[in-house]
Amino acid sequence: MSPDLTLTVQETGPGSTYELTGDQVAALVAVPDLVRLTPAPGGRWNVRGNQKVGLIRLPTRSGGAIHLQLRPKLGIRDLLFLLSYSSTDPWHPEPVTAATADDLLPALADLLARTARRTLEGGVLHGYQEVAEELPLIRGRIRTMDQLRRTGLPLPISVRYDDHTPDIPENRILLAALNLAAHLPGVPHLTRRHLAHRLDGVRPPRPGEPLPNARYARVLRLAELILSGRSIRQEGGAPTPADGFLLDLPKVFERFVKVTLGEALSRHGISCVPQEIHRLDETRRAAFRPDLVLYRGGRPISVVDAKYTFLKVTSPPVEHLYQLLAYCTALGITHGHLIYAATGPGTAPTDHVIRCSPVTITAHALNLNEPPAGLLAQIAALADRTATAAPRDSA
Repeated sequence: MSPDLTLTVQETGPGSTYELTGDQVAALVAVPDLVRLTPAPGGRWNVRGNQKVGLIRLPTRSGGAIHLQLRPKLGIRDLLFLLSYSSTDPWHPEPVTAATADDLLPALADLLARTARRTLEGGVLHGYQEVAEELPLIRGRIRTMDQLRRTGLPLPISVRYDDHTPDIPENRILLAALNLAAHLPGVPHLTRRHLAHRLDGVRPPRPGEPLPNARYARVLRLAELILSGRSIRQEGGAPTPADGFLLDLPKVFERFVKVTLGEALSRHGISCVPQEIHRLDETRRAAFRPDLVLYRGGRPISVVDAKYTFLKVTSPPVEHLYQLLAYCTALGITHGHLIYAATGPGTAPTDHVIRCSPVTITAHALNLNEPPAGLLAQIAALADRTATAAPRDSA
């Protein structure tokens, strides 16, 4: 059995160089887009991040494992705020404690434990579950056919009744997340033993069980985030077992932009439709799916695409301009918007007027290191500019 290997990689940047065995390389490349591997001098390998964060344990064929720590470019508090918009109904995270402020996994585990404690202080949720068993007394309804098969044996009695139990899907998912969080590296001892004892009588969840009760909604969204790293599914393939936790930051950023910008534009009488399928060509064979199409009075007026790309200036790559130009042309609109990430004070939005075309594409940069109020203020200003640029005539 080969020894375990720990790799620490930043989400973006030049990466780090490691000595890797053939089995370790195979384990890393078996999960496409997890990291970027390039050969380095001396038979070593350069491992670079690929816009994902978390901690994943990948088993190797020789019996060992790779402990892959993918560290975020953003501060933990800022990342948790973006994550709060990762579901349809945004939740607002508490400030993380000083002990967990520097590492994502302990911060999430601590947040899960504190949210679970507040949720369970209102009482563990119970539900009714139908139970069929044999008892020495009558409870509920007698199962007549089963009882008749017991010829000459009056006891026990075959009965069916509704049991008021904590063993319901909401508690099963919460218990699974608490148990997983308790075994993640770097989670404080206090969190490791926190709260699971409150869920006595609850079994682990089965795949596909329904969610959730409204009172449990926030804690179950956190539980879902932590449980999502149990396996990694490549495009069209089977899941690869991977204990830990993984976030795809482009998806987190895109979801944050869609939700917050949609809310801000609604105050201008503009509705936003995310991931709507449109057709690029007259034969309707080439489909495209913009992040947001903006409508006023049922007519498309603008299109938005969010890019989790950190630009030094708001000068987008040419291929991004090509993409938005195609969107605007196919939708019959004259203005599109590209929204990028930044970790410092951004430059003003820049307009790119396309030659020999009526289309203008505006590039924006959001400073993700701003506190929540400041980041939402940036979104509001972006919505104001977008609404002002959008045409109001009905022609």
